[in-house]
Amino acid sequence: MGIFDGVLLCTDLDGTLLKNDKSVSRENLEAIEYFKQNGGKFTFVTGRMPYYVVDTLRTIKPNVPFGCSNGGGVYDHVNNEYLWTMGISKEVMELVKFVDQTFTDVGIQVITFHKTYFSKENKVMEVFRKLTGLENHVCHYMDVKEDVAKIMLGADDKQIPEIKKALENHPLAEKFDFVRSERFLFEILPKGICKGTAIKKLCELLNIDENKTIAIGDYDNDISMFEAAKVGIAVSNACEAALEKADYVTVSNEEHAIAKVIYDLEKGAYLNTK
Repeated sequence: MGIFDGVLLCTDLDGTLLKNDKSVSRENLEAIEYFKQNGGKFTFVTGRMPYYVVDTLRTIKPNVPFGCSNGGGVYDHVNNEYLWTMGISKEVMELVKFVDQTFTDVGIQVITFHKTYFSKENKVMEVFRKLTGLENHVCHYMDVKEDVAKIMLGADDKQIPEIKKALENHPLAEKFDFVRSERFLFEILPKGICKGTAIKKLCELLNIDENKTIAIGDYDNDISMFEAAKVGIAVSNACEAALEKADYVTVSNEEHAIAKVIYDLEKGAYLNTK
């Protein structure tokens, strides 16, 4: 029996587990291994798709499946297969067309469960591709034939609130959900899908007690994880909304936040495991 038996710890990646240079600290890696060796179930829930977290998986080695597509999928990285997915309605392309025509300088990605298509280029998309190392698959959004997981829009951070308002006032808005995933990125998701969905699905698939779940994050799209988990913890560098919604605030992503949470948990914090 380990001190962390039955506990599911889910973390966001960028700005939370990952340092600003996208590396994972030795302190975090050692704490994660200690957590797993003592009965804990460790994973991450990310906006990314399985095909561009390969390096992260090699580094942190979660011992249960992970959530992807901001909650639209649960992926078993051992057997390389989705355990569950929720695609987006084809009507989303009407929204994409609306954004394309209304905000002519917005960048557009169509993200399927197996590939990312860059449908409209701008500086944000160029930087995104450089950071992720994704291939530049170019395809007009109306020409994508695969099942679509989500749409990602890239724009200046001052323009994103305008895009959000315009989308929320669109006649089709009630059929989709919207979330700001990073400073320059805004996403259109299937209705009812969020990172919290992935936590609930993980609990269902793995037979985990939701009262023994912890979520750690830093941005708007992590708030639903805080709401779904028994305990929601924001890193100190989190955005204002995440800080307000979290049950607790820990140290920053530059200060080995995951290790801090794990060792505090060992001492009896959060879930009274001691």
